[in-house]
Amino acid sequence: MTYEEAEEKILNGMKILIREGSAARNLDNLKELYKKYSSELMLCSDDLHPEMLVKGHINRLVGKLISEGYDVFDVIKSATLNPMLHYNMNVGVLRVGDSADFIVVDSLEKMDVVETWIEGSKVFGDGKVNFSANSAPELNNFNCNAISPLEIKVLVESPEVKVIESFDGELFTKNLTVPVRETSELGSNTKNDILKIVVKDRYNDSPPSVGFIKGFGLQNGAFASSIAHDSHNIICVGVSDEDIVTAINTVVEMRGGLVVCNQNRVSKINLEIGGIMTSSSCFETAEKYLKLNDELRVMGCTFKAPFMTLSFMALLVIPELKISDKGLFDVNSFSITKLFV
Repeated sequence: MTYEEAEEKILNGMKILIREGSAARNLDNLKELYKKYSSELMLCSDDLHPEMLVKGHINRLVGKLISEGYDVFDVIKSATLNPMLHYNMNVGVLRVGDSADFIVVDSLEKMDVVETWIEGSKVFGDGKVNFSANSAPELNNFNCNAISPLEIKVLVESPEVKVIESFDGELFTKNLTVPVRETSELGSNTKNDILKIVVKDRYNDSPPSVGFIKGFGLQNGAFASSIAHDSHNIICVGVSDEDIVTAINTVVEMRGGLVVCNQNRVSKINLEIGGIMTSSSCFETAEKYLKLNDELRVMGCTFKAPFMTLSFMALLVIPELKISDKGLFDVNSFSITKLFV
């Protein structure tokens, strides 16, 4: 995440993949590495959602760096030769006898792709794709049933509760301790931006785990997803239990997808392949995804990539506090932890 961290790793023999995704964007923090360590760098667009993907990925990063004055050969090398050498791939060297695999771009500063050639054949040009893709089988694994509002009720057990604090554009969270004023049942508190977060195991029909999270800013409704690294269970953040249940049950009914629910009005994207992918085109999916983001913005969410940030709240290897289908997880102690202090 920082120049100093990257330099330390390079000096200890590691390569650095500079990530520029939808939620975590590290290029601006790390680009000065090109001035000293260009041979140790690669670029990646890890966790890039479709509305950004259609505008470009690695090519966009290369163009940005060149337009800002970084050496054209250092930058292009980091996207071609460096990964080829590191991963021992039989591509990207321009040797005699190699296949003619290359792109034509409008300019080095923009890097918009005008043509794509593979094995000497033009597969893209004049804004058109010159081949058709075969559909993939809809492999999936959903073995859970719908939930009820009763299953996500939280009864007060002590005067303090642990809360996940999330941040826009960050995968890291903080572990907050918040006083509880309620005496019996604890729900979302929009005034203090503390919302319920629920994870439902999609592989087994076990009870959902429930916690609380700060940062998303929702004032009403709920949103859920079956993209939740690394297990890809169903994860949901919301204000009312009714909307949370509706959102989760819609994902269950679809056997995977993204859902926004506001007072029982549901918008959704079906992810029929593994609950994480779709056979629909990137452009079609991007349009639907932008509409979901717009709805969340109207509902009060302040995050630029709310679904992407949500997907990392179940990733149990990035500190400090996360949530799994087994409950809250303290990453620093690497153990399940109780919701109440």
